[in-house]
Amino acid sequence: MQAELIQVYTGSIVEATFLKELLEEQQIGSILRDTLGESVIAGWGQGSPEDSALIFVEEEFAEKAHKVIKDYFETR
Repeated sequence: MQAELIQVYTGSIVEATFLKELLEEQQIGSILRDTLGESVIAGWGQGSPEDSALIFVEEEFAEKAHKVIKDYFETR
């Protein structure tokens, strides 16, 4: 059985990397995609650094992940 993945963040790769670590500290596994990096490797370099990173979590952790991300942005 495959878990449904929910996108919980779109933004810069730098911020996404930090958020991924915050989620891991809360025992929330996540998948980080760098769409700009992927396109550069593929040879067409499409996208922008401001919205090139995506974070996905399993559906059961989406609400908790949204709260962790929201708390981070409110206190930074």
